[in-house]
Amino acid sequence: MQHHCALEDITLEHSWLTIGVYDGVHRGHQEIIRRLTRGAHADGMPAVVLTFDPHPAVVLSGREIKLLTTPVERAEDFETLGLDELVTVAFTTELSQVSAFEFMSRLKSRLGLDQLLIGYDFALGKGREGNTARLTEIGRELDYQVQIIAAVSDESGVISSTEIRKLVSIGDVAEAARLLGHPYSLRGKVVHGDGRGHRINIPTANMDYPLSKVIPANGIYACWAYLGKEKFKALVNIGINPTFTPDKQTPNVEAHLLDFDRKIYDQVLKLEFVERLRDEKKFDSVEALIEQIHKDIERGRQILA
Repeated sequence: MQHHCALEDITLEHSWLTIGVYDGVHRGHQEIIRRLTRGAHADGMPAVVLTFDPHPAVVLSGREIKLLTTPVERAEDFETLGLDELVTVAFTTELSQVSAFEFMSRLKSRLGLDQLLIGYDFALGKGREGNTARLTEIGRELDYQVQIIAAVSDESGVISSTEIRKLVSIGDVAEAARLLGHPYSLRGKVVHGDGRGHRINIPTANMDYPLSKVIPANGIYACWAYLGKEKFKALVNIGINPTFTPDKQTPNVEAHLLDFDRKIYDQVLKLEFVERLRDEKKFDSVEALIEQIHKDIERGRQILA
C-alpha cells in the first residue's frame, strides 16, 4: 500500500474511492473497505481511501477529540484490509470552506475517480452540503458513480466510532472490541518509572502513550502485550497509584508482563485490551496491595488462557 500525505502527491487514471476519517476502522468501516477493494480489484483498478488529519470536528468546533487510532495505526489497518492507496489530507479551516463540487472536481482530476463508496450518513463540503444526494448529482456531472453503503448494526444499534470511544473511556474494552472487530490497543515506548514494581517483585513497564488517543478508564485490565512479533500475557494498571501517589493527575499506563524478565526500556510496546478486571483502589498497606495484585494475575491468566 502506498501512503500519500497530500492529494497533490498522487495521480491515477482510474480508481474506486471512499472518503472518511475512519477512526478505529471498526466493523462498519471494514465492510465499506472490503466492498471497495473487492469491486476495485474486479475492475482492475486501485482501491483508494482519502482520510483527514486532524479530525474535521476538531477544526470546526475547536474542541479536543480523543481518537481510537493514530494516522499510522489507521494506515496499518487499511493495509491489512487490502487497500492499494491511502491519501491523508490535512483538514484546515480553508478546506472546510471548499464546496462539494470543487472538492469532488479535485478528486476526479487527481484520482481518475470512477466509483465513490460512502456511508448512508456521509457528507462533505462547505456546510456539509455534499450529502449522498448531492454527491450523486455531482457524479452525473463529473462522470463517476456513487454507491451508498447501509449502516452496519447489531442488537446494540448502529456501530459508530463515537459509541466505541465512550465504551473505551468507561473501561468496557470487551464490548469495544466486539464493535471494533479487534481489541482496542495502545502503543508507545517503554520509559523509566519510579521502580516501585521492582521493589515489590512485580515489575512493570511504563508506557509513554499517545495523548491524542482515548485512554481506558482507570483500573486493572487483562491484555495481550507485543514486543515486535513476540506476544505475552499481561496485567495492565491504568491510573494514579492511589496507595502511593493519590494526588497524581495524569494516569500512568503500566504493564506487568507475565513470566517475563527482561529490561525493555526504549522499546515499543503494544497493548491489546481484552477485559477489565476491577477499579483502581487505594490499599491500607503494601502487603494488601501485593496480595490483590497476585489475585489479579491469576484471574488475568484465566481470561487469557
